[in-house]
Amino acid sequence: MKTLFITATNTDVGKTYTTLKLLELYARLGYRVGVMKPIETGVKNAPKDATRLFKKACTLNPVLNALTLDDICPIRFTLPAAPIVANNLEPIDLAPLKKSYDKLNKMCDLILIEGAGGLLTPINLNFYMADLIPFFDAKALLVCDDALGAINQIHLNLHYLASQKIAYEWIINQRDPHFEQISKPYLQAHFGKVETIEHDLATVARRLLDQ
Repeated sequence: MKTLFITATNTDVGKTYTTLKLLELYARLGYRVGVMKPIETGVKNAPKDATRLFKKACTLNPVLNALTLDDICPIRFTLPAAPIVANNLEPIDLAPLKKSYDKLNKMCDLILIEGAGGLLTPINLNFYMADLIPFFDAKALLVCDDALGAINQIHLNLHYLASQKIAYEWIINQRDPHFEQISKPYLQAHFGKVETIEHDLATVARRLLDQ
């Protein structure tokens, strides 16, 4: 069993978009894919991101139709805020996450888990979204914004992942037409390469499996 955790430098950077693409990519490689959105906030009726992910995964691995949205997204809150805030600062029981993961584990070769917010979005007072990566014994894919400020965000997030000894890859979700002029020159010089979802997702996805 392989598990990948998709996180990002901030909210609304493209985690769901990337996860949907990865599901299709890994399915084409022959993997029985599964997906989780462990926690989703801002839910009024049904969890929007989890619903999209679940529908896509079911088309690629029909055995998942035996599950429900409760299995894919066990913890939900109405308030669009960090989970601990959305739960009125009350502790959140993480046991349902393990239960859902164990169900998927029996149906899949590869599970993609999409986080909420960024790495340090708090789930409990001293437990962050990043802590779900070792919780699920996963490797991380950091989806990075490309707008002004991206250099600082990328450095901070990569530094944190390295400090926690988390195996990771990172990739740019290139949407800002000014990225080529404002951020890419430095990133290219510093890291030696800049990989984007549009051009390099398949390459990065294979590296995650090879680690």
